[in-house]
Amino acid sequence: MTPVIAVILGLSAITLVLLLGAFFATTRQGREPREPEPSGESPPQPVDVEQPPQPSAGQVGIDYPDPRMIKVGDTIDCQGVRSRVLGAMYLSWQGSQWTEYLLDDGTRRYQWLSIEARPGLALGDLPHLEVLLWTSVPTQGMVPAKTTLSVEGVDFFPGDRGTAAFRAEGVTSMPERGLLDFADYRAADGRLLSFERLQGQRWSSSYAQPLPPGTIRIQEKKV
Repeated sequence: MTPVIAVILGLSAITLVLLLGAFFATTRQGREPREPEPSGESPPQPVDVEQPPQPSAGQVGIDYPDPRMIKVGDTIDCQGVRSRVLGAMYLSWQGSQWTEYLLDDGTRRYQWLSIEARPGLALGDLPHLEVLLWTSVPTQGMVPAKTTLSVEGVDFFPGDRGTAAFRAEGVTSMPERGLLDFADYRAADGRLLSFERLQGQRWSSSYAQPLPPGTIRIQEKKV
């Protein structure tokens, strides 16, 4: 063997040893196990930042009776006045439904109590019950125009108007079924003014203030 060949073989052997060493080092590094998760610690969980809506001062049906449970013939307490429910009208208009009850407090002063589930005023607000006690008001032949009306020195601004279908039950002085024209107005202080008429008849008018939750109490019937 010549010296040149011996040198070449020696270099080749050294190169081969280096390559094998690098291969085994790489293989061991790639197979090293990952460090285990610390014992007793769980991986972080997503945090729900959405808070449930806070309950109101009272919940209908829980903290006070649900006025939608009123039936014809019931006796109710409304703002400290005991009245009998003589009749009811069930109305619908463009997907909205509400009920109006005719009340007699024993003094021949008849009033209407209306109950309607209304959507929240702002996006995300829960629906709420609008309970109104209506009292007749003379309008001296006034008709419901599409402009602001002034009644007893109060300005009322136009709101919903249309023709609602109704079904009557009990004593209401209305036919069993029919159509009722209506026009609603609202004042800056929250007072409401409403005109109603059976189609083909004269307009009647009444005004109301929204009643606070829990105002209506249903008296238990004696057996």
